[in-house]
Amino acid sequence: MPDGLFLSFEGIDGSGKSTQARRLAEHLRGHGREIILTREPGGSPGAEEIRRLLLEGTVDRWSAETELLLFTAARRDHLERTIRPALDRGAVVICDRFADSTRMYQGLSRGDLRAHVDALHEAMIGTEPDRTFLIDMDPERGLARALGRAGPEERFESFGTELQAKMRAGFLALAREFPERIAVIDGDASEDEVAARILASLP
Repeated sequence: MPDGLFLSFEGIDGSGKSTQARRLAEHLRGHGREIILTREPGGSPGAEEIRRLLLEGTVDRWSAETELLLFTAARRDHLERTIRPALDRGAVVICDRFADSTRMYQGLSRGDLRAHVDALHEAMIGTEPDRTFLIDMDPERGLARALGRAGPEERFESFGTELQAKMRAGFLALAREFPERIAVIDGDASEDEVAARILASLP
């Protein structure tokens, strides 16, 4: 693998992407790589503050437009303070969600804002992962898993199965749009099988 590798995990809520991101990090650390395991929104002190604003509270706390601005601000801070420095020194950055989630949640499912998402991304971020693993699974099963976590960060899960179904369809469409970058992984397989397929899809 080349130095300075940027990997992201995407999928609907409860798809198992966070578990698989951790497994991949452990595997690559065992092979002597420096690994930065991070997440969005979050991944830097400022971005973690914005995360609390975005993921806690009532469903109607923010409009899709306001969410887009907050996510972009969090991502910019994350990029400046965590991702770029790590890539510059040759580390592998594994990120639980990145810009594709914004393309889906605010660009498609929560509003018709894809053009604004892309314009802000080009102006403020200008970075894509080297490989994105899309963990695909049934929306009802994923939502049941996500709600079973019973934590405070359930604002997006509260939108229900309809949003999850839109998200799944949107993510699969995004994989067709960027086939060289996005690898679709069947999340309904066993955890070990999913992990093996991810390893086989590394760049």
